[in-house]
Amino acid sequence: MLSPARILPLRAPAQADGPRGAGRAGRGAGRRAHGWWLALLAAVLLATVVASLMIGAGDVPVGRVLPGVFSPDDESRPELIVHELRLPRTLLGIVVGMALGLAGAVMQALTRNPLAEPGLLGVNGGAALAVVIVIGTFQVDEPLVYVWAAFAGAAGAAAIVYVIGARGRGGASPARLVLAGAAVNAVFSALTAGLMLLSPQSFNGFRFWQVGSLGGREMSVFIRILPFVVAGIVLALVLARPLNALAMGDDAGRALGSNPGRTRAFGALAIVVLCGAATASAGPIAFLGLAVPFIVRTLVGPDLRLVLPYSLLLAPVLLLGADVIGRVITPGELETGIVTAFLGAPLFAVMVRRGRTRDL
Repeated sequence: MLSPARILPLRAPAQADGPRGAGRAGRGAGRRAHGWWLALLAAVLLATVVASLMIGAGDVPVGRVLPGVFSPDDESRPELIVHELRLPRTLLGIVVGMALGLAGAVMQALTRNPLAEPGLLGVNGGAALAVVIVIGTFQVDEPLVYVWAAFAGAAGAAAIVYVIGARGRGGASPARLVLAGAAVNAVFSALTAGLMLLSPQSFNGFRFWQVGSLGGREMSVFIRILPFVVAGIVLALVLARPLNALAMGDDAGRALGSNPGRTRAFGALAIVVLCGAATASAGPIAFLGLAVPFIVRTLVGPDLRLVLPYSLLLAPVLLLGADVIGRVITPGELETGIVTAFLGAPLFAVMVRRGRTRDL
């Protein structure tokens, strides 16, 4: 039989390890719970994709969806509708939603402002001005050309904002970037309005692009922006830990091994790539990049390791849902950007009143 003197040393480590073991078990249970929620959100996204392929002016039976996606019959009108019309806009809605949701989350983390949105960096204003210049100068009426022009304008505007915000002592602080972005956006918006007044007849295409829509886009538009969106998604997800460190302040971030200047530069690059590609392909769809990260933070907290993947999945669900509603709510078709504003604003107001704004 073991004596008490020999038993106690065996029990002591177990008691000491108990809280740590419980902490590890709690963290593991939390990760599993978030994994299940992410899987559920992915399933909701899949169901929304199926609804987007089925529902419209002419509904498609569920049995015709998969053949319409992979091997459409030229003599089957429902399958041709799926393949030629709804598949491109659905795929575009997925990547545009992901891009805007992530861009909004990174923008709010960079500026430490829960009400910030990607347009604060001048991306939307620069994209719109570039599209107007291309239409007015070259008389172009081709959506694929709009994509490249808008992307170049978005990148140029963001570069100007960063150069202005980085001048002087202190570098590109969040407050400077926001102020520079607001100023640049105001100038570009005024230039855009002035150019449209000079030749209103030539800007019919721009008016439809400016509202924000997934309709009328071919598969080539999705293919062209896909590499940019994938690169932006990877960069944004990699920045989750550095942005978490930066949220505690520059000094604390440096102590945790983060480089604040480099983190802000790569964060701004991710915003430009994501929001520029989304705006270029679908137009400036408002509210999504603002509301989705705010809602996600209210539900899961400020940890960007959770906020970014949740935003990545929730934003395309809302965007595709708005697109489907726009197809059936009127005899014609209501543009997606209008539906997101109508649906998102009341939801956001309720979240602000009943929830609490999470600190960043």
